[in-house]
Amino acid sequence: MVSAERLPPPIRVIVAKPGLDGHDRGAKVVAKALKDAGMEVIYTGRHQTVEQIVAATVQEDAEAVGLSILSGAHMDYCTRLRRRLDEEGAGEVVLMVGGTIPAADLPALEAMGYRVFGTGSHLTEIVRYVREEVGRRRGADLAGDPGGR
Repeated sequence: MVSAERLPPPIRVIVAKPGLDGHDRGAKVVAKALKDAGMEVIYTGRHQTVEQIVAATVQEDAEAVGLSILSGAHMDYCTRLRRRLDEEGAGEVVLMVGGTIPAADLPALEAMGYRVFGTGSHLTEIVRYVREEVGRRRGADLAGDPGGR
């Protein structure tokens, strides 16, 4: 049995709804799935600015940020968030975006480092991705470990 002192810390994830889009059911469902998987999730709520999301990411020492965007403003928010995280020295954070994302925008979002989970994505796929990508960046295998511990 592994002692508690040797367990890696749980994965910390920010889930945010930027802008004026008030439809947050999907964000809440994803946040709950990540929590149920043992991760520490900070849901920032609706109507967040990029600055608020960056501040929460830095303050909470988050390893992943997921944006939920249904308004069609995903390219603007994702571009600004990527730039501000880089400016704050948090460019290594795993980035995800979900919602109504046109296929034509996928290449640009992926080039910025985002993993896109469109409407209807399976929760298990999101949880697996966060574990694997954070594990890869930590240099550890967290895929089978609840919460990344």
